[in-house]
Amino acid sequence: MGIDHALFVKLAALSGRWRPQGRLLMLGRQALRANPKNKPAMIAALRSAGSALFVRDLIQDDGFSETMWDQLGFPGMETMDASAYEGATIVHDLNEPVPQALHGQFSFIFDGGTLEHVFNVPVALRSVFDMLAPGGRFVSANGLNGWAGHGMYQFNPDLVWTFWKRGCGCTVHEVTGLARDEVADPFSFPDVAEFGTRLRLKGRLPKTRVYLYYEVEKTPDSAWRGLVQQSDYSEKWAETVAAKQERVE
Repeated sequence: MGIDHALFVKLAALSGRWRPQGRLLMLGRQALRANPKNKPAMIAALRSAGSALFVRDLIQDDGFSETMWDQLGFPGMETMDASAYEGATIVHDLNEPVPQALHGQFSFIFDGGTLEHVFNVPVALRSVFDMLAPGGRFVSANGLNGWAGHGMYQFNPDLVWTFWKRGCGCTVHEVTGLARDEVADPFSFPDVAEFGTRLRLKGRLPKTRVYLYYEVEKTPDSAWRGLVQQSDYSEKWAETVAAKQERVE
């Protein structure tokens, strides 16, 4: 997928409020996709983050994004891919669990559209969790809507809340719908478990490709808690059990 202007705006904002300490990892060796049309938005994002950089300072000859990461304050970015053909520093197929040696090694992991191409998504997500160090953050952007035919999957917000919050005990900082090809304000996705009904999005999404963008943090108390269920079903089941108990009493 690569880092386009929509994702760059979010990453520039992140760099202005948080900087990682330790090893950094990018899933797939992502390219930086800057073009003249979108450079003003990218420069505006840099200025909002307190940076005096220009887009030309971020570009490297081979088109990949390590220079961008270095300049934004995320130095020494490593890359993981299933193949070495794009020069990944760690070759591993995320359909399989990562080796123990990588557990707890990274203070920052970025997924700019890799997980949607991995068949075994639950294993891949668990591997990301395992690789994060306590205090580390995972930032992901994959297709939510309009990406049919691009990868194997499009993702829903409840996956973030159920897996990262309830399944792993992580702090979810943001779950956002991010338009790719038109000017549209980002929109926040709440945790449906807080009000017990799934999101109703018909007619509310931009008529373009939309990313599911999110940021989560692994805390010292985070731990994998086992299989999780979709939030609205879990709430209905709990309500049914409670109602039966009331009738018995």
